[in-house]
Parts: sequence; structure tokens; C-alpha cells
Amino acid sequence: MGDPAGVGAEIVVKALAEPSLRRQARFVVFGLAEQLAYTADQAETSLPIFRDRHENIRRYPHDVAVLDYDEFSLPSVQSRGPSRIGGAASMAFCEGAIDALKGGLIDALVTAPIAKKSWAMAGFRRFPGHTELLAEKFNVRNVAMMFVAPQLRVVLATIHNAIAELRNLFTIGRVFTPIDLADRALREWFGIARPRIGVCGLNPHAGEGGQFGDEEARVIDPAIVMAAEAGIDATGPWPADTVFLKALDGPDQKFDCVIAMYHDQGLLPIKLLAWREAVNVTLGLPVIRTSPDHGTAFDIAGKNKADPSSMTHAIQLAIDLANRRARKV
Repeated sequence: MGDPAGVGAEIVVKALAEPSLRRQARFVVFGLAEQLAYTADQAETSLPIFRDRHENIRRYPHDVAVLDYDEFSLPSVQSRGPSRIGGAASMAFCEGAIDALKGGLIDALVTAPIAKKSWAMAGFRRFPGHTELLAEKFNVRNVAMMFVAPQLRVVLATIHNAIAELRNLFTIGRVFTPIDLADRALREWFGIARPRIGVCGLNPHAGEGGQFGDEEARVIDPAIVMAAEAGIDATGPWPADTVFLKALDGPDQKFDCVIAMYHDQGLLPIKLLAWREAVNVTLGLPVIRTSPDHGTAFDIAGKNKADPSSMTHAIQLAIDLANRRARKV
């Protein structure tokens, strides 16, 4: 359900109110039953909810079951913002869902937005977000964020890092890993037999032959060579101001995915093109995890103004990937 003070409850309720989604799967919501029921009434949606305590988790025959963490209190209207209690609650929801994934009680995880500041306030500073938490819980070293929209797919080489830190973090492995993970995901999850991957440069004009930085020659070029040696069709480094045009869906599409070097380089085109439809997928995990591409939106939480489109697309993609995985077993 995400941070209780954010729009998580609202976008979950509105998305699951869609009969077309509920016909495709059964849903277990880790969160606050009272808040979800109140939010459903406020949104005037008809959503049948079966409530159970989170300690009793099992496979449910119900369309929508809510595992209630009633040890946490509902947020007040005045507490719409980062808080220690919001961080503690949203972490508890996440850990419960992760345990259920590990135990085979659920087939995929869709996470509503959390507030990184709330997690820090609750004592979870070492996790900048869901991606890092999931990597630790599933004991995997190499993970990456893929953003999927109808027009474009983007994978990030670095995630929640300050721009000033990039030079010290930037290694050949940092660039090769998302190329490798993207290639595997495009083959296994999206059914693309021979993925074409475009790799961004870090600097303006992809460095212009070293005029604007040496990271392209020193780091990105060797990573692309490694990818080629592994049988991956990856090319670049391409200037970031043009490569996304080459990856847009259509008859002139040259790339099935773009590897962006840092967060905003990849997120700007995705959100500009498809902020209502884009979905975040974590690559490198042994499980399926998706999420909307937006944050907690504290400013509109509790006002019945949140658009559930990205959450709806995140749920649909999780269903599609789970079905694809089931067909392969």
C-alpha cells in the first residue's frame, strides 16, 4: 500500500476497482484495512474486500484480500508528509510482501510509492528505495530499474545517486550490468528474440571524442565491447539528446531499449512521453516486482485527486509477466 500518508491507498483502490483487472488475478493488499475501506467510500468505488490480520497470511479464494497491519494508526489529515510512523508502516508492508514472495504465497509484487525520507526517519537509511531493499532481501548483487512505457523502454545504470557522485561510482561493470540485465529481460519477459540496445553517453554529445569528458572512452566503450563479446547487440555511446528518438516504438525504431547513465537522463523522456502509463520493473531479482513511476504525492493525498493509471499499468504488467513465467514452468 506504500506510505499511509501518500496516495498509495487511493491508487490501489481505484486500480483494483477495475473489473477487467480483477478478472485476471487474485489480489492481496499489505496495508491498513480501515484506510482502504475509507478511501473506497471516498472514491465511491465498489470494491469487495476480505480482511485478515497479516499474521494469518495464506492463499485466498477472494478477489481482494487485505492483510491488515492495525498496529499502525491511520494518518491524520495534518500528517500528510514524511514521518517516522509512515516509514515504519510502509517498511512493514514491504517486508510482509517480500516474505510472502519467498514463501510462494504470492506470484508477483506491485509496490505503491514510499517516501525515502520516511524510511530514513524510521531508521532505514541504508535503503534509498524499494530496489535496494529487494536486492538485499533476495541476496542479489546486480539489479537495475527498467521503466516500461508503450513507446519506450529505459534501464538505468545508476539509480539514487547525486550527480556529483557519478564520477567516483562510474565503472565498466556499472554500465555492463544493466545492458546484460536488459538483454535477458527483453528476451525472457518481453519475448524479443534479438534485442537491440542503445547505450547513452554520460556527457553532452557523448563526450565529442573526449572534448567534454573521458567517461565514454574510459568506461562506456569497454562495457559495450564486453556486451558484444557476450553476444548482446548493444551499440553506442549515443548522445542522450537523440538516442531516445531512435528507440521510440514505430516503423523507424532502431532500439528495443535504451541504457541511461543516470536517473533523470532516463526518467525525463519516459515521464514526458507516458507519465500515466509508465511502469518501473526491477531487473535481476528472482521474482517479479513492478511499481508506478511516481511518488507519494503528499500534496494531494486524501483528496480523491490521484490518477491510478500508472498503478493500473503496473498491476497489468505484473500479471502479464507472472503468466509468462507460469507458462515456462
